[in-house]
Amino acid sequence: MKTILKMIGGFLIGISVGLTGAYIVLYLTKDMSLSVFLGKFANASMWEMFGVPLLAIVFMIFSTFLQIILHEGGHLVCGLLTGYRFVSFRIFNQTLIRQDGRMRIKRFNIAGTGGQCLLVPPERPLAEIPYKLYNAGGVLANLLTAMIAIALIVAVSGIPKLLLLFLIMFALVGILLALINGIPMRMNGIGNDADNMRQLNKNRQSKLALVMQLHVNARVQEGMRPCEMPATWFEWDVEIDYKDALQVNYRQMCIGYLMDKEEWEASYYALEDMMKHKDEIIGMLCNEIGCELLFTALVTGRTERAEELCTKQLLTYIKQYRKVMSSKQRLLCIIALYREKNPARAKDIYEAVCRRQAKYLMQGEVRSDIALMRSVLTKEKVL
Repeated sequence: MKTILKMIGGFLIGISVGLTGAYIVLYLTKDMSLSVFLGKFANASMWEMFGVPLLAIVFMIFSTFLQIILHEGGHLVCGLLTGYRFVSFRIFNQTLIRQDGRMRIKRFNIAGTGGQCLLVPPERPLAEIPYKLYNAGGVLANLLTAMIAIALIVAVSGIPKLLLLFLIMFALVGILLALINGIPMRMNGIGNDADNMRQLNKNRQSKLALVMQLHVNARVQEGMRPCEMPATWFEWDVEIDYKDALQVNYRQMCIGYLMDKEEWEASYYALEDMMKHKDEIIGMLCNEIGCELLFTALVTGRTERAEELCTKQLLTYIKQYRKVMSSKQRLLCIIALYREKNPARAKDIYEAVCRRQAKYLMQGEVRSDIALMRSVLTKEKVL
């Protein structure tokens, strides 16, 4: 029922946007007042009543797709202009990544995001690493292209009505995305570009966390395991602001380094310490902490704690990302081995990940997950 209501609500919103677009077109081309428009609408044909608004919805969807590409492209261009190095470029679930000197396309998705551009910052002292233009690049791209569309609408006479409708939708979507990303806010706990910039401006630790995450993510996507990276990258000796997703995510990376070295006890206690602050941490990161805490609880024999952690919500989250994140397959393998007492299934999961290894985006992560599964399964004489 909720799904149906959402669809109906989305349709009604779309019709409203379409009618607004249709009125703007008529106002610009025929100087039609709102009262005249409403009068004509009352006597409109089926095409005028539903066809034009539906076409406006189609243009709006297409414009959204284009503006997301332009937004991420803005980050890419501004990053490259300030010395950053390309790592990957994602639109929805399609990611362009450089691996082994070649460009490849792989599937990956993060709920709540339409795209992502990952770059590596230049090798400079922390205070000298540029970040403002890189973060502002997406908003600038949306605003610039929206302004170009508006300039064409105003300056060029005799534009075909369909093209005019598209330009209006394109400009409206561009301005909307610029506002969504240019006004500091958090959606589902995830900060937008402006919120990230505000956090980076006021907190040196947030900037350090961002820079180190970019370095680590780049190496992981290129195939390096955390345990193969410099240990100094994973040293965090200051108090964490748990409301800052950048700091929390980097702290998780530091614990991931311990896990990759199979320091299970240290990892377990570090994760438990983070879980004490779950009310301050955004949902997705809290789920990630829960996943790794469940894993370490199982491999260290803490069965009661594992049962407490193995909630319906967490299992749903694991299921949601199991196809794109090898870490979720690693967890399912250990659940099958210790919780379900099914070593055959655990072995099947391990072998499936080995077969699909090249398909994963995070090659360093999948190498790590395969090694950890192999270590545990060998210890339990499953392999």
